[in-house]
Amino acid sequence: MDLDAHGGNKGVFHRLSGGGGGPRGNHNDSNKNQKVCFHWRAGKCNRFPCPFLHRELPPPNSSASASNGSHPAKRGFSNDSGFSGHPAARRTPNFNSSSTWGRTGNNRVVKKTDKLCNYWIQGNCTFGEGCRYLHSWSSGDSFSLLTQLEGGHQKVVSGIALPSGSDKLYTGSQDETVRIWDCQSGQCMGVINLGGEVGCMITEGPWIFVGIPNLVKAWNLQTNADLSLSGPVGQVYAMVVGSDLLFAGTQDSEILAWRYNAATSIFEPAASLKGHSLAVVSLVVGANRLFSGSMDNSIKVWNLENLQCVQTLTGHTSVVMSVLCWDQFLLSSSLDKTIKVWAATERGDLEVTYTHQEEHGLLKLCGMHDLEGKPLLLCSCNDNSVRIYDLPSFSERGKIFSKQEIRAIQAGPGGLFFTGDGTGQVRVWNCKAEQPTPAT
Repeated sequence: MDLDAHGGNKGVFHRLSGGGGGPRGNHNDSNKNQKVCFHWRAGKCNRFPCPFLHRELPPPNSSASASNGSHPAKRGFSNDSGFSGHPAARRTPNFNSSSTWGRTGNNRVVKKTDKLCNYWIQGNCTFGEGCRYLHSWSSGDSFSLLTQLEGGHQKVVSGIALPSGSDKLYTGSQDETVRIWDCQSGQCMGVINLGGEVGCMITEGPWIFVGIPNLVKAWNLQTNADLSLSGPVGQVYAMVVGSDLLFAGTQDSEILAWRYNAATSIFEPAASLKGHSLAVVSLVVGANRLFSGSMDNSIKVWNLENLQCVQTLTGHTSVVMSVLCWDQFLLSSSLDKTIKVWAATERGDLEVTYTHQEEHGLLKLCGMHDLEGKPLLLCSCNDNSVRIYDLPSFSERGKIFSKQEIRAIQAGPGGLFFTGDGTGQVRVWNCKAEQPTPAT
């Protein structure tokens, strides 16, 4: 890798280097009206018991549960962290009942008066503390801005990678560069010029993979190997590693797969998965399955053993921008302004068990855990904001704002996470410990 030395931010983020309530009571679904509750879909139903369904599927087969009242066997999509591929060690709860989705219970909900002051953004708001709009890049008290990395990209940040055990952060952009940041000082230590817009970037073990038009770049941080994986046609929009294969979703609707040959130290083409009719823009692996989201509005489910498509999910009405595995559920987000939660039926197929509606199209999902090990969902919207929700209740923790849309979100250790936006700005955030509720 050819690096151009580049100075940067004086700010530091040393912390990086260191490292739902379910429904109350019981009720009989057989006595319910078989219509889905309109208020529940909007996340506002406060009736209990409610005469309408709080799910979009029939109740699961009760025979799946043991006679002693234990939960059914988990059809896991993820590892023990709760989120597929997430490094956290703590395990999230196993929410088997679909009715836990969207039930806020007694959880907090952030007051929705959070609009960013445009004059403050431009640096000339004359109202100061008396301004009715926010003079902050976030709302809510569960997290805070740690630092922003200065002297960075000139265009959209499209990928962020934090290699395990490394003290460097890597960011890729449509300005055709990858920048390397020192985690101690927050300074940009080098720039890699690629000659093509970065469509995505991931890290796996010692490897960093960068997708650019018609190519995947592979760098090994331990051996300094610099490989070019040919085969893609058009931009590479998404990548994921699973079953010892590297998968890349491409602009021409194919998913290409490579397998690393340790004897020759190269990545060999292994397969080409065809089925989508338009570009593949999101990928995730879980439960021996590969899930692919596409501009054709569908999600395809691929068996990792034989690389055959076993199901096509057609619940969305626009581009499926992001897919995420959490516990035994698949979450998907789309420009149709919805997040859909998919669960396996008794016959093994996936069906929608909950739909969360947003006011704007959704660009990216990212899962992480707060400092207490509770699961959080970060949802980037095309109104230049990120919503942060508790799972599975979807009660809102807060929002993050930006001058332009946030296309890249990456979780880090110790409650840290990173965002990259359309202006090229990269910011570092950290979760804060919740304050105990004062005794009354």
